[in-house]
Amino acid sequence: MNTRLLRRPLLGAIATLSLGLGLALPATAQSPYPSKPVRLVVNFPAGGPADLLARTIGEYLQRSLNQPFVVENKAGAGGNVGATDVARSPADGYTLMVGIDTAFTVNPHIYDNMAFKPGDLKPVMIMASSGLLLGVSQASGIKRFGDLLSEGRKRSLNFSSGGNGSPGHLAVAMLSNSTPIKTTHIPYRGNTPAVTAVLAGEVDGGILATPGMLPHVQAGKITALAVTSSKRSQLAPQLPTVAELGLKSLETEVLYVVMAPAATPDAVMDVLQKNITSALQQPEAKERLKSLDMFYEGITGEAAARRLATMSTRYGEIVRNIGMKAQ
Repeated sequence: MNTRLLRRPLLGAIATLSLGLGLALPATAQSPYPSKPVRLVVNFPAGGPADLLARTIGEYLQRSLNQPFVVENKAGAGGNVGATDVARSPADGYTLMVGIDTAFTVNPHIYDNMAFKPGDLKPVMIMASSGLLLGVSQASGIKRFGDLLSEGRKRSLNFSSGGNGSPGHLAVAMLSNSTPIKTTHIPYRGNTPAVTAVLAGEVDGGILATPGMLPHVQAGKITALAVTSSKRSQLAPQLPTVAELGLKSLETEVLYVVMAPAATPDAVMDVLQKNITSALQQPEAKERLKSLDMFYEGITGEAAARRLATMSTRYGEIVRNIGMKAQ
């Protein structure tokens, strides 16, 4: 008897039975997401607000999803370096960007050539928002906002920022456009060295993330003049908003976002959105947001995309009116 002839019908019957019972054969089996480590690419240096927030949610995601969430800092070109890395990665949920909105809302208007298009990435979530703090060095001799206006009419004031296209860069350009003062933008590689420059008197001031400035304000080493948010800072409620100083056009906010390659499957996006929402509701995350002077947003899907598009339109108009370009 030919055993090969008997084996073929038997194998066929097993396959048919498996399909009929809904059993997955090894060739089509898929592991649930995530089944391996996930990279969280922060497109600014370590120690800044985006980095601290990434590490906070990464710790929770690692516990809730039972896989490592590894934070990697890839700074440069106003956040474009890190965003490009993620845009060129497979759309499988294993490489995500955690950063701020400016790579998508400002950079397309000030960089002539970018290695990625904003449409190459889509928002997983807008996690939080924050304003900035306008502060000046002790060496500048400026004590009040009126002094800033007076000194800025006499000479060009040097302002640091976290890099070309960063919120501080845009805010300095808006300050110069909204008042008669003259400014010179001095870009640094991230918020932390930009704050250090103000502290050391290398520059006259900066319009930078509040948490990085405030310890030095409280120590009397940096003079705080105002915040750029529409409401007062949670950490320094005594400071006026720019609108209260008559400069509502200077109002600006920073959005802290998680972005994924545009073709990332909806099922993966759902897992991420659910778990990041849960992460941000944890007591330690709420405390982190407050310590960074951030307000919870939790916006996903089309609503998040519309928010970014609206900001891009506004900033595009400002950039064109000012003639701002990456230096």
